[in-house]
Parts: sequence; structure tokens; C-alpha cells
Amino acid sequence: MFNLEKLVRENIRRLKPYSSARKEFTGEARIFLDANENSFGSPLERNYNRYPDPLQWKIKQKIAEINSVEPNEIFIGNGSDEAIDLLIRIFCEPRKDNILICPPTYGMYEVSADINDVEIKRANLTKDFQLDFEKIESEIDENTKMLFICSPNNPTGNGFAKFEISNLARNFNGIVVVDEAYIHFSDEESFITEINNLPNLVVLQTFSKAWGLAGLRFGLAFASEEIIELFNKVKPPYNISEIAQEAILDALENRSEMEQTIADIKKAREKLIENLSRLEIVTKIYPTDANFVLVKTIDAEKIYKFLLGEKIVVRNRNNVELCEGCLRITVGTPDENDKLIESLGQNRLR
Repeated sequence: MFNLEKLVRENIRRLKPYSSARKEFTGEARIFLDANENSFGSPLERNYNRYPDPLQWKIKQKIAEINSVEPNEIFIGNGSDEAIDLLIRIFCEPRKDNILICPPTYGMYEVSADINDVEIKRANLTKDFQLDFEKIESEIDENTKMLFICSPNNPTGNGFAKFEISNLARNFNGIVVVDEAYIHFSDEESFITEINNLPNLVVLQTFSKAWGLAGLRFGLAFASEEIIELFNKVKPPYNISEIAQEAILDALENRSEMEQTIADIKKAREKLIENLSRLEIVTKIYPTDANFVLVKTIDAEKIYKFLLGEKIVVRNRNNVELCEGCLRITVGTPDENDKLIESLGQNRLR
């Protein structure tokens, strides 16, 4: 039986969170003399001398409307990496508890666990990059607090069946984290629709991919109000800058442009796959629901270094288990993709 309170680390349950000046006061005011800010302003044309909204309510209202959730079911972090780190800190007791990951997958789950001195258990994907449910079940023990599933998965690009993950969540007493960094490039429905049905579900998303705002470092977690309260309890007081909040609000007003960009990327992805499949150096192209393609080649190391010489950077995944011989290639602009194909087609690579 899932029990959120029992999952939370005792020191987090006892924690009295820092109360910032802007959190204690809400509403409108004429003069702010409460937060020891520089009241005289800054040397910038746009004045950023005041602290930003610590809970980003204007943004949460808009995101809640788009996703048919409540604002208090949303956490906003400094990239989804902050949410990953906070989850481990909230739920996992160092040197006692463990998380379960399904490699090959996004590397920050492992890094965050290592930083927090939390054991990592692994249930590798199958050879065709599917979840191995028997292996997952066999790895779970009484100290497994969290299961991370990236869907669509990085670096493989494929998504996992929603009903299978839902069944996992129903039969697991810990937290199930579904990382949807690439969901906007997929035709599958987001797991956000399940947060009210699965109390142990956390869904991660980001503005770095489909929204094209990687430089702002803006990530999201969707979960029950109780889990979101824990995020807000542990996070730094002002984790999202005023500049980032302003830019995100502007982006949300131009959602149609983002949707058109996604359509353009999908179209470019199909053409890229078609052109890659004609190359002799490519032995397999894996199905993808993301804005990248995992490509098996005759010699990943040689090709990667050759492309660097051509001033083209792809991701070498040759040393990742189950991805031997593979390069991960992001879908670029049509011009960038054409230049990549032209370089890969050179005779000296064969």
C-alpha cells in the first residue's frame, strides 16, 4: 500500500523551510522594504533589483490551463535536473535507500543518486530497448524508493506503453518518475493525465527541447499537491530568475509558434532518417519519438572523430551498454541535416 508520509525522509518531514520575504507577503504594495534589496536599482536598462516570485504563480496558472491540472500540482525547477535532485533528497536516505533505473537512459538519475550517496539498482532494457518487467520486479527491494523511466527514452528515442508503466506504478509502493523531456515530439499522450489516478506518480517535463529554451534552464514536475508541497519545502527560495520567468510567460503567449516548430522538426526528422538509411556506413536506425535519432554505424569512434574534423558535433554513444557502435544525432535545421549527410557520404569514411 502506497504511503507518502512513510516514504519521506524523517529529516525532511521535520524540516522547517526557509520563509523568504516574498513568500510571506502576497498582493500589491507601493514600497518594499522587507527583503534587503537594493532599492536604488541596478545598472541594467531593465531593473532587476527585486526578488522574483518564489513560487512562479503566474506561470503555473498558464501551464495548469494548458495541461488541465491545478497550479498547486506543478513544481517549477532550474531545469528538470533540479527536480531529479530534489526527489532523491526528499525520499532517499543516504547509504540506506536505493533508486532503480533502466539503462541505457538519461545519465543525471545516476549522477544525482551518486551525489546524494544513494545506491543505484539497474534493470537494463531488452535488446530492442523495451522495459524488462521481470528484471524490474526482481531488482525492487524494501529500500527501493524510486523508479525512473524516461519516455521517450534518451538515448534510444523510443517511448514505452502507457498502460505498462501505469501497471508498474499501481504495484510499486515507491515513487514512479516518468521523464517526458521529449514527449512533445511523440504522438503518445502525456502521463500528466494520470497524476490524479496514481498518487505515487511524478511526471517531468522541460522547456529545453520543444520550446527551444534550453538556455533558460526551466523544468517542470507534475504530481499530487502533497508531493509538490515537498518540492517547495526543500527547494531554494528563489530558484527561477525574474528574467527566466518573464521569458517563459512570453513563450506561453506564443504557443502556436512552438507547435509549428514541433511539426517542422518532425518533418525534418523523417527526411533525416530517410537520408541516413541510404548511407553505407549506417547499419541500423532505431525508431524514435524524440527530436534525435540513434544510429548504428560500422565504426562509431571513427565517424565521430571524422565529423569533429568537419566541425559537426554529434553524440558518441559507443561506450553506452546496448548502444555499441551508435551515434545519437539531434535533428537539426534542413541546412544542418543536409551538411551532415553530405559529410557522412564522403568516400573516405567507407
